[in-house]
Amino acid sequence: MSTQVQINPLANLEFIPYITQSGDLDQEFQGQIGVYAIFNQKQEMQYVGYSRDVYSSLRQHLIRQPENCYWVKVQTIARPSRSVLEEISSSWMQENGSTPPGNGAQKPLWTEPIDANLAMTEAEKAQYQQSDEGNQRKMRKAVARRVQGEIKSQLSDRGIKMSLRFNPKLKEKGLLDLQ
Repeated sequence: MSTQVQINPLANLEFIPYITQSGDLDQEFQGQIGVYAIFNQKQEMQYVGYSRDVYSSLRQHLIRQPENCYWVKVQTIARPSRSVLEEISSSWMQENGSTPPGNGAQKPLWTEPIDANLAMTEAEKAQYQQSDEGNQRKMRKAVARRVQGEIKSQLSDRGIKMSLRFNPKLKEKGLLDLQ
């Protein structure tokens, strides 16, 4: 291994509940640099990522894929090093035996803002096509707010109480992402 950081095998790391008893993410990862593996309810690996702020990344994944974020395993490192983070990430995926869905064909669902435009009804699509740019922007924003409400409701049903603020500028494009 070319790095001085020891790679902790996934098997040696504890599953950490994605959501704490108080309905938030574990604050211990706020501002921490590291690699994380996200697992569904059955503890099947769904995504492996790395970040300069693990907490913020876990929040983004939670709103993008709430049905797949139940458990997490994390290895933090002291100093940012893309090569070290990639090495840990690669090692974990090899240990898993297959590429997790979120690192394959479903990657945009895990890493890109939510495209709320896809939730437009047929009637909204027809109205959208006949509207000017100003009304189209309003429609995209309205659809984004509706999808945002659905996401917040789904998270609330899971007992999640943390404050979530979505980027208002993206809503005008029909996209949702946390600020």
